[in-house]
Amino acid sequence: MDLFLVTFASFLAGCVDAIVGGGGLIMVPALFAAFPLAQPATLFGTNKSVSIWGTAMAAAQYSQRVQLPWRVLVPAIAFSFVGAIGGAWWLTLVSPDRLRLILPVVLVVVFIYTLAKKDLGRHHAPRLGAHERWAASLVGLGVGFYDGFFGPGTGSFFVFLLVRWLGYDFLNASACAKLLNVASNGAALLLLALKGHVWWHLALGLAVANVLGSLLGTRLALKHGAGFVRGVFLVVVSGLILKTSWDAWQRWQVL
Repeated sequence: MDLFLVTFASFLAGCVDAIVGGGGLIMVPALFAAFPLAQPATLFGTNKSVSIWGTAMAAAQYSQRVQLPWRVLVPAIAFSFVGAIGGAWWLTLVSPDRLRLILPVVLVVVFIYTLAKKDLGRHHAPRLGAHERWAASLVGLGVGFYDGFFGPGTGSFFVFLLVRWLGYDFLNASACAKLLNVASNGAALLLLALKGHVWWHLALGLAVANVLGSLLGTRLALKHGAGFVRGVFLVVVSGLILKTSWDAWQRWQVL
């Protein structure tokens, strides 16, 4: 029964991740519930080894239907990979407890801002001109670092910053975010795999379910457009606020 529930969670996570990111909100708690005695690093590593396939499939699907700005994305992808490596390395030196406590506040600000700006992300109008490449690279580096160091909501942060800072609509931002997220996931997975923190025997079946969910999510996003992606983004951020607030409260009780 646990294996069935985790597989179904992987399917749902792939669907949500393909639309706007945040699939870890579903997948990680499911893994911890199914395998409570496992090392957290192993469950995180297994999650990365599963989600990277769904994210890569979504990126491939988007690239066939959305005109991606490769001139901007290629350096941003490289910076995302480097940032994630740096974040994972920094994690070996310091604890992310302080970040755990302030993350709900950051997510609330993102939610309120997106809700208040009714037209945010509805129209695709990149506005930084010659600086677009550097801005995207900074997004890749910063959020990539966050993914390697902590991780929850990485895809949603990619989407929000591409919308708010670069002027993308939610559909184009989500498409670009998939490629950046593949890079940051790949960096984190590389480190965790080298340390033996991946259950490959479990990851294979879960990856198939994740890819199937990703195909469904991508189709829904492409069919319904930026407005639909914006709505799902608000729902996912709401869930992240609840989850991270609960985690922060538990950590505060310990401190």
